[in-house]
Amino acid sequence: MRVLVRNVVTIQTMSSRALLATLITILPWSSVYPIIKNALQDFSPVHLVLLRFLVASAALLVYALATRMPLPTPQDWWPMLGLSLLGISIYHTSLSTGLQSVASGPAAILIACGPVFVALMSYFFMGERLSALGWLGIAIAFFGVALIAVGNHPGRFRFEPGALLILLAALATSVYFVFQRSLVRKYSALQFTVYSIWAGTLPLLVFLPGLSGELTKASAASVWSAVYLGIFPSAVAYMTWNYALSIAPASRVTSFLYVSPILAYLLAYLLRGEVPTALALVGGAVALVGVVVLNVLGKVKAAQPQRPGAEGVNR
Repeated sequence: MRVLVRNVVTIQTMSSRALLATLITILPWSSVYPIIKNALQDFSPVHLVLLRFLVASAALLVYALATRMPLPTPQDWWPMLGLSLLGISIYHTSLSTGLQSVASGPAAILIACGPVFVALMSYFFMGERLSALGWLGIAIAFFGVALIAVGNHPGRFRFEPGALLILLAALATSVYFVFQRSLVRKYSALQFTVYSIWAGTLPLLVFLPGLSGELTKASAASVWSAVYLGIFPSAVAYMTWNYALSIAPASRVTSFLYVSPILAYLLAYLLRGEVPTALALVGGAVALVGVVVLNVLGKVKAAQPQRPGAEGVNR
């Protein structure tokens, strides 16, 4: 109830531009899980990720040419490449590979645990403090993750390695958002998004061999799924997300991420008929409770204002 009230207050206090940008982001990001699983019927995970970001890079090239966007300065190329390797290349490859064996809804919950990694990194590397309730929230979230990892298959209990890959994706994107702050301050949010997606696509080119063969055999539905993933959850949603973070407090923007797993469960049922196991549902609820406790009650407020991008999660 407290989270619901908080989101109502957030909607009332956010600017219309920030609210619209956030809402445009959340629905495409919630849809990626069932859409990826559909496309995996014809594509391997690495070829799907490569095709997705080739489409995204081409779409953003049109934007960059239309706005005459300059390239980043040479001294920022290596930091940009390193962060993008984590936040784009490793994140999406791990997520797509993990979705081969993990259902859409539980996968969305695992990604929603990204703020737990953000909080831990902020504690160890940036001196941000956590209250006792914050540490309790982290413990609750990881207990929920454990339930998802062993309860993903109906009627049997076994550890699912794919869940670890999705947790790796959550960790990679958390590092990406925590350490991108200096670059986001130097460039505009939209410029950083373009640079980052281009830089993250470059390492994926190692998977180019074999892509044309899969393309010729893939169904039209799978190809259009990859195109959708490249344009909307990648090119458009990354830009609207970073734009929202640049004009509104991160705590208000990221509060909408709690809605994403719920939408993911609903879309997975409507698009794929996926019905999660009871244990996965319980684990998901427990994990979300832990994340909410951490973000709402667990952080000791610092003297300085929160910086944009501190709690970001991507898809």
